[in-house]
Amino acid sequence: MHAKLDRLKDLIGSYGSLAVAFSGGVDSAFLLKAASEVLGDKLLAITVSAPVFPAGEGTLASSFCRENNIRQRVEEFDVLQIAGFTSNPSNRCYICKRALFGRIMEIGEEEGIAVIAEGTNADDATDYRPGIKALEELGMASPLKEVGLTKQEIRNLSKEMGLCTWNNPSHACLATRFPYGEEITAEKLQMIDDAEEYLRDAGVGQVRVRIHDRMARIEVMPGDFDKILKNKDTIYASLEAIGFTYVSLDLKGYRTGSMNETLGNI
Repeated sequence: MHAKLDRLKDLIGSYGSLAVAFSGGVDSAFLLKAASEVLGDKLLAITVSAPVFPAGEGTLASSFCRENNIRQRVEEFDVLQIAGFTSNPSNRCYICKRALFGRIMEIGEEEGIAVIAEGTNADDATDYRPGIKALEELGMASPLKEVGLTKQEIRNLSKEMGLCTWNNPSHACLATRFPYGEEITAEKLQMIDDAEEYLRDAGVGQVRVRIHDRMARIEVMPGDFDKILKNKDTIYASLEAIGFTYVSLDLKGYRTGSMNETLGNI
């Protein structure tokens, strides 16, 4: 693990200057902090504000940059205007990332940065992630994946480095809560964000609220099942007020990429 960190820092040092697509999540926060120790003021964090990202992520990202004296540029980007995105095809992630990271690459070039990177880790190659193809086409660097750092190693190293993000729940674009083929709308994105924020505030750890028309399918870790069931009436009323007609608990529990389980049926 520490040998990988040494290789990461050597790799970052070879860049000369670096811009990191910074969401505020565990991976990109770790990458940004490691890069700051190597490059100092030759580092830039680029944070995109978009309706598919939880509102709280942007706040956390800005706080992290202030606390670690890292220069940050925040860019507004309405992904709902990307052609073909809202119809939500199986390559939705590719369509979005091709446009969104294309804009991040442009910002890096405007700032005179030599290399633009993002936080894909070694574990991400095990799931269906068409967005990675877009990153490769754009020539964006993925240093965490390149040196073989896994999610757990990144969490462990983040804890050693004293990063407040080390044990944060994994976040993902809110569009991943939609079944492929269901239209992505600003209203439903807001419903999902509000529902997940409510559940986190209620003490639930890792959570996804998958949307199926007006039904919420809640995914939490099995250890949180009792918490959901004991508070089911309050949770139902709260999610109904947000806009959901039906509320269900997924008995398989939280897992990444659960919407990809239907790909063979498309």
